[in-house]
Amino acid sequence: MKIIYYPLSILLLLALVNCKNRVAAPDTAGSMVKTPVTVTTVNTSAIAETIVLNATSAFLKKNEVRANTGGYVRDLNVNPGQMVKLGSLLFTIKTKEAQALSRLSEKDSMLGIRGQIRVLAPVSGIISNIANQLDSYVNDGDVVVTLADLKSFVFILHVPFEQKAYAEPGKKCTIHLPDGSTINGKITSRLSEVDLSSQTQSYIVTPLSNPSLPENLVVTVELEKSFNESAQVVDKSCVLSDETMENFWVMKLLNDTTAVKIPVKRGMSSGERIEILSPQFMPDERLISSGSYGLPDTALVSIIK
Repeated sequence: MKIIYYPLSILLLLALVNCKNRVAAPDTAGSMVKTPVTVTTVNTSAIAETIVLNATSAFLKKNEVRANTGGYVRDLNVNPGQMVKLGSLLFTIKTKEAQALSRLSEKDSMLGIRGQIRVLAPVSGIISNIANQLDSYVNDGDVVVTLADLKSFVFILHVPFEQKAYAEPGKKCTIHLPDGSTINGKITSRLSEVDLSSQTQSYIVTPLSNPSLPENLVVTVELEKSFNESAQVVDKSCVLSDETMENFWVMKLLNDTTAVKIPVKRGMSSGERIEILSPQFMPDERLISSGSYGLPDTALVSIIK
């Protein structure tokens, strides 16, 4: 009987070993899964890092055109927002004496006293306010019209005090308008006070062109922080980081199927580009631009073309 059971036990053991091998086969196949990725190369180009701050349009000079004698406002043919040129007629003042004698002049032609004083625009500009209306009585020195000087149009830039090093007078900048257009500007001066609540200091930005813009328009001003004309630049999507944003790395391809983790030191950032300070990559070396999130230090990949 023992001779009969011994061969059966051998056959049972071989069957168990065969089943174990077949169960382990899926794990071996799973370890060969490749992650689909896209790749790019490192470029050498200029890059600039900028900051964007708020600014408000304003006229630094506003001329208050006053009545130079007591009388009645006549010939007031200007309106708020109207452009006027130097020497244009703003209004006339008819003196109260002339107003009183005008009734007598109807009876006696010898008393044809006009008594009207013409007041002209001292500068070219925009009528920003009209304080007195037609036929109203004004005293000597009363403001009748306020005229904003076109040449004094600027933007008041609000700079946090800790960033004042990037807004030195003489520095050029780019002004972004709400409609998407841009104009070039230049910081011309710095005001001596800091706003108590926001702790920002005001700077005067003069546009280099002559835009026809209203006052109190809120815009953004782009200032350059630093510039490198020959930087090692990659797409921002190539650079990964840890949760604390202290360590950075890229995934570099060793060949068409294997990528490895390479720690990097990043520099400036501009839009969708980042400067890599170290290490130096060769022009033909490939970096993963998408699909690298969550990959281990060494990973199998499949390049999507």
